[in-house]
Amino acid sequence: MNEPTPNRKPRVAVVFGGRSSEHGISCVTAGSVLQAIDRDAYDVVPVGIATDGRWVLESGDPERLRIESADKLPTVDSAGASVALSQHVGSTDLVVTEPAQPPRTLGEVDVVFPLLHGPWGEDGTIQGMFEMAGVRYVGAGVLASAVSMDKAYMKIVLQAAGLPVMPSVTVTAREWANDAVGCRERAATVGYPLFVKPARGGSSFGISKVHDPSELDDAVAEALRHDPKVLVEVSAEGAREVECGVLQALDGTPETSVPAELRVGGDHEFYDFEAKYLPGEQTEVDIPANIPDDVTAQLRGLAARAFEAVGCEGLARVDFFVFPDGSLVVNEINTMPGFTPTSMYPQMWAAGGLDYPALVDRLIRLALQRDTGLR
Repeated sequence: MNEPTPNRKPRVAVVFGGRSSEHGISCVTAGSVLQAIDRDAYDVVPVGIATDGRWVLESGDPERLRIESADKLPTVDSAGASVALSQHVGSTDLVVTEPAQPPRTLGEVDVVFPLLHGPWGEDGTIQGMFEMAGVRYVGAGVLASAVSMDKAYMKIVLQAAGLPVMPSVTVTAREWANDAVGCRERAATVGYPLFVKPARGGSSFGISKVHDPSELDDAVAEALRHDPKVLVEVSAEGAREVECGVLQALDGTPETSVPAELRVGGDHEFYDFEAKYLPGEQTEVDIPANIPDDVTAQLRGLAARAFEAVGCEGLARVDFFVFPDGSLVVNEINTMPGFTPTSMYPQMWAAGGLDYPALVDRLIRLALQRDTGLR
């Protein structure tokens, strides 16, 4: 890994898109980050990964990366791409590559900002590639990314650290095919209503609320379309959904944001894709969350503990259920949370005085100062 050359700006590769079902959301996120990065402080190289695995030098035009509707998200398109698409950015030549082959000169950048959601991006796979290449990057490392992405293993790690989680069972595609009756019986042990979700998914893709056994099979089939490993989790009936951002200080100490509460209304029974991302949907947000001071303090403490329990770096969003008696349960931890200016994570930090461009800059500075070996 090359150190930044004196008297030149650090070069940041913003990597987005990817092969997961969250490809479009990653592109939307990248549009926001590309618009916010201070071009006077950094050289920026926008790199898209198409759904077929090809790496493409992108224009980085934020307008092209806007969300239009649930069925019309921006994409990285490698169709018809050729070496003619190559451009020269500083001393870094990037070309359209074969599937799963990163540009040979990616190591010439000083830091990578991977804005990839879901498998093959948020799950430690691309982080492993950066580690092997000795490239600094924003966010969690291999293990923290993998554990946090897989909700079943996340629960095991958090429980071992003494953190409360919701009861659940896992069902694999093989188990469902060979013993669906047994899987239904195991699902029933967590109690109805319950949620069925891809174990390694995000953005609410493939999630269903199941009110009784008659709805279970369709819900499992939908989740299996996204992931061969499915989490069946009891519904936190009566609980409020409250989130907390965690961000490392430059000395590595995890700091926590003010918490935020989500209230989903209208026809949405839970915080699904439309409620998360589409304008006009009936989702209300309170920042800070209207919860007692002692509950707020406990929640922020648990968020920092969860961050350190999985070995996170850089940033994470920790989601909680807050029950009427004030008890708390960790729902999940996201190592690359939604990151547009209207996403919960940046909004929570903005409420505490750290605006979106400053947040982006903090993350890049954190990544630039970290070691490239074992930490």
